[in-house]
Amino acid sequence: MAASAPFQSEIVAATPGAEALRCCLQCGTCGGSCPSGPDMDHTPRALFALVAAGERDAVLRSNTPWYCVSCYLCTVRCPQAIPITDIMYTLKRLSVRAGLFDEDAAPDFSETFIGFVEKYGRSFELGLATRYHLTHRPLTKIGHGPMALGMMLKDRLAVRPARIKGIAQLRAVLAKAKTLEGA
Repeated sequence: MAASAPFQSEIVAATPGAEALRCCLQCGTCGGSCPSGPDMDHTPRALFALVAAGERDAVLRSNTPWYCVSCYLCTVRCPQAIPITDIMYTLKRLSVRAGLFDEDAAPDFSETFIGFVEKYGRSFELGLATRYHLTHRPLTKIGHGPMALGMMLKDRLAVRPARIKGIAQLRAVLAKAKTLEGA
């Protein structure tokens, strides 16, 4: 196996199972699976190509890791079993340490998503997109109105959030995870 770029090695060392990143086929399955892909600067595939090329600043300035909603669709579907979602968490940490993230937009998107999961047990796409885009770039998404309306009419975009059954159990798990994170 050829020697990898130092940046790629740093990511591999910081992420359990990320050795598979060295074997990325650049197939695009990850980006095609991603519900947040349209809002990302780069698809995960493109981001990993930048990683392999050693483009540290471009990767750590990208909004891609911050738009990852941790659904694990990319990870489950990856033919090389690359822990893509876990790598996104590593990239967030590296971006924060290097001070290369958008201090307003990126964390706000993540916090909004997490807030919906904590409250309802799942994401609420319309609320997430509305809150984020009205707060950070209100005029850039006006053209998406007809598509959103079409999705609502076909019952593909909920107007109100739905709470999962067993929300108390999920909240207990999340509270335990927070205490372990602080330990």
